[in-house]
Amino acid sequence: MEPMAGGWMSAAHSMGTTILAVEYDEGVILGADSRTTTGVYVANRASDKITQLTDNVYICRSGSAADTQVVSDYVRYFLNQHTIQLGKEATVKTAANLVKELAYQNKSFLQAGMIVAGWDKYDGGSVYGIPLGGTLLRLPFSSGGSGSSYLYGFLDQAWRPNMSKDEAERFVVKSIALAIARDGASGGVVRTVTVNAHGVERNFFAGDKLPLFHEEISPGRNPLLA
Repeated sequence: MEPMAGGWMSAAHSMGTTILAVEYDEGVILGADSRTTTGVYVANRASDKITQLTDNVYICRSGSAADTQVVSDYVRYFLNQHTIQLGKEATVKTAANLVKELAYQNKSFLQAGMIVAGWDKYDGGSVYGIPLGGTLLRLPFSSGGSGSSYLYGFLDQAWRPNMSKDEAERFVVKSIALAIARDGASGGVVRTVTVNAHGVERNFFAGDKLPLFHEEISPGRNPLLA
């Protein structure tokens, strides 16, 4: 047992993850699972992967927990200075470009895939994907993390423009639940953040309340112990 124990105990904290952000008719909704792993060991089953950058901009983080946390901290500091100097809130585009610059300039050292999304008076709700390597893409929806590879077909089929808030939230929660069902590195609960002209709303969906899919066992009494 010694070699196996040493392996996962020395592994970096990784958010083998499912993250997703989508534009809807009044703003954006960001969503993420909550499982953080150290090798094959679940280090945290209830982590929060949606981090606030400003009052109106949030970031979804996947990859190395340490890398994405330090990028978020730097960008939050830069945006605070930007707001003080200009006397107004930074735009979503400004926040996304700062994340992109840090990710691109340090692409050889970082393991970080991120999504920046929020609302501002110039562009309304907007979503920017910044995958590994530091590319910046403005998209109507963006997904990331190990669970996202299970979702591409579903996202293409189920997404549609100008969804209502309730439709967009159901879309985000169902997408992440699908990824949790198939991806061993995604799990726990689903957290969502809604950002629009009226402010920010956080929601929480417990793991036993998520929809179940093909071949999943319903939570409850173990039939083997009956």
